[in-house]
Amino acid sequence: MEIARQTDSEIAPIERLKDWREFKIHGDDKERRAQGARCMDCGTPFCHTGHIVSGMASGCPVNNLIPEWNDLIFRGRWKEALERLHKTNNFPEFTGRVCPAPCEGSCVLAVIQPAVTIKNNECAIIDKGWEEGWVIPKIPATRTGKKVAIVGSGPAGLACADQLNQAGHSVTVFEREDRIGGLLMYGIPNMKLDKEEVVQRRVNLMTEEGVVFKTGVTIGNDPVWSAEKLRTDFDAVVLCCGATLGRDLPIENRDAAGVHLAMEFLTTNTRYQLDRGFDGTNPALNATGKDVVVIGGGDTGTDCVGTSLRHLCKSVTQLEIMPQPPLERAADNPWPEWPKVYKMDYGQQEAAALQGSDPRHYLVQTKRFIKDQAGDLSGLEICEIEWTKDGQGRFMPVEKPGTTRIIPAQLALLAMGFLGPEHEIVKQFALETDARSNVKAEHGKYTTNLAGVFAAGDMRRGQSLVVWAINEGRGAARECDRFLMGVTHLP
Repeated sequence: MEIARQTDSEIAPIERLKDWREFKIHGDDKERRAQGARCMDCGTPFCHTGHIVSGMASGCPVNNLIPEWNDLIFRGRWKEALERLHKTNNFPEFTGRVCPAPCEGSCVLAVIQPAVTIKNNECAIIDKGWEEGWVIPKIPATRTGKKVAIVGSGPAGLACADQLNQAGHSVTVFEREDRIGGLLMYGIPNMKLDKEEVVQRRVNLMTEEGVVFKTGVTIGNDPVWSAEKLRTDFDAVVLCCGATLGRDLPIENRDAAGVHLAMEFLTTNTRYQLDRGFDGTNPALNATGKDVVVIGGGDTGTDCVGTSLRHLCKSVTQLEIMPQPPLERAADNPWPEWPKVYKMDYGQQEAAALQGSDPRHYLVQTKRFIKDQAGDLSGLEICEIEWTKDGQGRFMPVEKPGTTRIIPAQLALLAMGFLGPEHEIVKQFALETDARSNVKAEHGKYTTNLAGVFAAGDMRRGQSLVVWAINEGRGAARECDRFLMGVTHLP
């Protein structure tokens, strides 16, 4: 009633486009305590429920004890707030930066007022913990003698490794890239999640705690590490390889030079920037001086927009086949569902500041790519569509007559989501899959058709949030520990 919602401040869009640094700035302790005070200590808090409602997360998927640590912030008891936060979340410095905050969508205060700044508060707690030296290695006092291999070092793999290591098992994490972190390292740009100061810092801590990391190892295609050898050398295997098979767009002239999957663009850029120390240059695959079209309106598309602007592109346009969301919750999207409302993320804010308007165009479909005589992309033929039901009652996009036009483009980035895990690792282990090509393993059990082999994260559930990956990594660790020891005490 007395304190308005105040989110973390940001470096102005035009200014932050000059470099790759994180642009969020925490308020001081007084401001954060005031924001913590907005939490109402609800009799029935929905923010930490983590249920699936209408196919989307409602509340925190890792069941963060949000009202408890908000109250501790308000009372100035930051170290206790950090202890509460780490009880449920292994990596709050990741979720506090990149999670879309379904907790805030189901905040009880949000029924009538702007939600509590839960995400900002979470990030402030863990960042203060690192600054004060409260986050220190926790080395297990005893070891069980059991060895576990984890394939994939994204948020699911890291969470699983952290939990199993704390249970006393000897954990080795295998990663095919040259750096640990998976999606966290190469799938999310540096301005959203700093790699050295945030991701590598946590990896270093886990190394001190006893986790072994092996990079440059592609299980099944590595001369040493086959699927069979993993199962032979380790007591259990947990697969956390992600859903990295990008959705393509097989239309005319897809082979034009300049058409790329979004993750190829983002990964190439981040690797280059890290290797070169963010020296102001750009990789060979860049958007410099080009008209860029991003096809897809999700987080990955936003990251492509922000990255292209930092490359000093000529222009950037984002095409979305779905309609523009409403400004307020629709009648069929009630609280505590995730609010499907219009908002501008950081990339759109930056594009608007530079170009004068939101770069997104809704209800637009790409009909074909256009290439010049050299085979290079020169434009896209697009049209407006409307969604109508077919004879079976399914919604289908239908072209609106007279809306076809051509827009210039020398770089097109496909950010239309992911189809599931890459097939080779599934084939190597001879794993059963579900109807969506994800590895078949029941949520809560995580067991595959092979004894002692578990699957978690996007590889099991499909493309999802970092916070769901942490949830699954923790759950798979619990069931793996139960398999190894007959009983588990992991949360």
